Parts: sequence; structure tokens; C-alpha cells
Amino acid sequence: MGLEVESRPSDSPYIERVWRSSSHDVDRMTSIATAHWDLVFWEHRGQVNAAVQGPGSRASPAPVPEDATFFGISFALGTSMPHLPIGRLVDGSAEIPDTTRRSFWLKGSAWRLPGYDNAEVFVRRMVREGVLECDPIVAAVLGGASPDVSERTIQRRFVAATGLTRGAVRQIDRARQAAALILEDVPAHDVIHRLGYFDQPHLARSLTRYIGRTATQLRDRDPLEPLSLLYKT
Repeated sequence: MGLEVESRPSDSPYIERVWRSSSHDVDRMTSIATAHWDLVFWEHRGQVNAAVQGPGSRASPAPVPEDATFFGISFALGTSMPHLPIGRLVDGSAEIPDTTRRSFWLKGSAWRLPGYDNAEVFVRRMVREGVLECDPIVAAVLGGASPDVSERTIQRRFVAATGLTRGAVRQIDRARQAAALILEDVPAHDVIHRLGYFDQPHLARSLTRYIGRTATQLRDRDPLEPLSLLYKT
């Protein structure tokens, strides 16, 4: 019982991950920090809802409706909907109105609700109709390239496309990697060495800020509050 989460990677350059979950006998979770934004659909007591969930700069408690089902698309870094600036959604969300079991409204048009197995088809339509785009400079930097623009331009484009600084994205990603390794029972001193933390207190501060758990709490297989989607990057 609790929050059951299933996820899968995607071959789409616009998608980081596709996930679905259901809740039973749980009313709160710890939402861990994430540099990605999500399009989320959920059904609770016969009502279907949709929202754009922005990036999270730190871990925070979040309510969970009981006996609900969820489906979400987590988008790749640098991908955005220009009509909905991502910077305004950091640590927040925007509800999508007029959502039914079959459709919802997005940028003035009706869209059929996507599903776990056809998320890529849905995202291709978003790209085709200009609702979704990816910043080529941000994509190039994330791929290890060095675009012929100034560092200041890169930083500005990065914040505009992700809502976060490059430094914040790196710190969040490292903390998520650390948490995933600890859940695999990798010793803390090995995690520190692998991921470049200074020492144990540095790792502890990072985990507490971005994951909402200490290493000891992560190793507890029966926490009071489940975590949101945590996968090995």
C-alpha cells in the first residue's frame, strides 16, 4: 500500500520519462527536487484533472488524494511551452481547465488525453503544432557541445528554458544520483567519492535539501511518507 509508481524511458528527444502511479492509504508524500517539468493527469472520485507541474528547486511535502490514479510525461531539459513560461512554474504548477476523461484544452485547442503507451505520439503532435519546442543551445550544452555564443548567453538561455541555473540543475541531478545509489545499498563513502561531494556533511546537506531524506532514512524501506518519482539518471 502507499504510492505505487511505474516509469519508463523514452526515445523521444523531448521526453525525459513517462510515468504512472496509484495511491492507496496515503495522504502525503515527499516531492523530491527535479529539474524537469511534467504534464500530469489524474483521476480521483470520478473527476479527471490535468496540470503542468513545474521544476522543484528543493524537496517539499505534497498532499496525495487517496485512491487516485496518475499519469505523467516528464519533459527533457530545454524543452518548454513558450506560451507558459517555465520560470513562473518553479516550485509551483498551473491547472489545465476543462479536462474530461477524453480531452482537455491546451493553447486554445482540444487535445485527446494521452496514455502511458502513446505519450510519444502526443508529444510529436505538440511539436508539430508549435506548442512545444526545444532550445537548441541548451540541448547542445547538455549534450557536451560548446556553442559559439557567450557564457552569459548560455546562462540566460538555460534559465529561460529550464527555470533554473545550470548550477542548480547539476546539484539536483547529483543528489538524485546519490539517493539512487544509497537505495542500492552503496556505502556513503563510495557515494561521496563517485559523485564528488566534499565529505559526509556535504552529502547529508544535499540529500536533506533536494531529496528530503538523510542517507539513513533512505535506507529505511518503510518510510512514513513515500517519495515522488526517483530513478537512476
